[in-house]
Amino acid sequence: MRIRLTALAATAAVLLAGPVLAQDVSMEPTFGTLNLMTGYMPDPAVIPMIAGGDIDASSLGDTCNGYIAEAPDFRVNYEAGTSFPLIISAVSEADTTLVINAADGSWHCNDDSGNGLNPAVSFTSPPSGQYDIWVGVYGEAATAPAGLYISEVTTGEEMMESGHEH
Repeated sequence: MRIRLTALAATAAVLLAGPVLAQDVSMEPTFGTLNLMTGYMPDPAVIPMIAGGDIDASSLGDTCNGYIAEAPDFRVNYEAGTSFPLIISAVSEADTTLVINAADGSWHCNDDSGNGLNPAVSFTSPPSGQYDIWVGVYGEAATAPAGLYISEVTTGEEMMESGHEH
């Protein structure tokens, strides 16, 4: 009887713990890490990468779309000031998505917030700390070249539209 109760308690603990996320913020980011302090230059920071993966981001919640990798694509260690937002966006010819684990541990997702198929997430009063970023591709098992833009003033899409390609 004791073994059966122990097994039941272990099963209940697993079920009550909630979904197990496949995204692992303890892994090294695939395309690197950048340490930024508010007011950094040049702005935006632009990181070329390959977007996509084989994990369905919808497991993170209703607002998450696309397919992403297990390890973060990129990490930003950000020291916030008092007057600038933090804008994270992606630009690609493919339909890309963003998944961000913010410094406070909250998850933020976006798909198609700008003109076209490019995502952006803006933190109005960003906390200092680690931001882990995944750039996904809307189609399953697809990858695509993309540019990740980290800015305090503009999205990557706005930079492209103004003719300032990086």
